[in-house]
Amino acid sequence: MQTPLKIEENSKKNALIGIVSDKYSGIILETIMYKPKSVIEITADTGIPISTVYRRIQTLCDNKLLKTSGSISQDGKKFFIYKSKIKSINADFNEGKIKVEIILN
Repeated sequence: MQTPLKIEENSKKNALIGIVSDKYSGIILETIMYKPKSVIEITADTGIPISTVYRRIQTLCDNKLLKTSGSISQDGKKFFIYKSKIKSINADFNEGKIKVEIILN
């Protein structure tokens, strides 16, 4: 079993709690946990509107929760694929203190 990464910074804790409480972010992280996918593939697999997927992907990237790689299609268009860097986020509230840990993918 992998050792959890403890998050100490309050702003990072708050951001991560917001991400795990958002249903779309959780669905996106789950669908790209083991296989990298493009936004189009994520939309097709989940039924989440493409504009919502783009917004959530940006939030996940801003919080360094995704691995991103790019490629150029056969017709010369750039596209990116995304894979989750995390397997889980655990949050605990006890005696007024919030503890957040991440299990890396």
